[in-house]
Amino acid sequence: MKIRVHWAVHLYNQGATKNIIFSGSAVYSPYVEAKIMALYAEELGVDKKHIYTEERAEHSSENLYYSYRIAKDNNLNKVALATDPFQGSFLRGFANKIKLNVGFLPIVFDTLGTMNLTTPQIDPSTAYVDNFEPITERENGLVRFQGTMGKYIEYEAEDDPKRKKK
Repeated sequence: MKIRVHWAVHLYNQGATKNIIFSGSAVYSPYVEAKIMALYAEELGVDKKHIYTEERAEHSSENLYYSYRIAKDNNLNKVALATDPFQGSFLRGFANKIKLNVGFLPIVFDTLGTMNLTTPQIDPSTAYVDNFEPITERENGLVRFQGTMGKYIEYEAEDDPKRKKK
């Protein structure tokens, strides 16, 4: 998560993006991932008005799709996923499969190696979820895999791959 935040902030500082959408619910810990990443980015200098959060995704395909919808709903015309190359390669296939117009900005680890990757001090209390139950206790491995593959995404009608013409 920390590397993804630093990469997104780097892209923002370089002018490669004007806005950042952080995505993720409370999945493995009782903290909403998107809120934690947004707090870090703000402490690293990103103006809060350029930070969006998507807080329901529990699987990587959901992170991509629900963030895409936030971008679309906020008239953010160009959308790119900034993540590690492994996750990016999987999600590129997913995006192509469901026909999302999304670019990819994979992390360049050599560039990260030149950056100060300190963890900023934040107050995580606003991201805390009471009565949290980790996904590993709510879903077995097969269900989590199916989620990763996009099985449980709640598509908007215009994006539903079952309704799109091939």
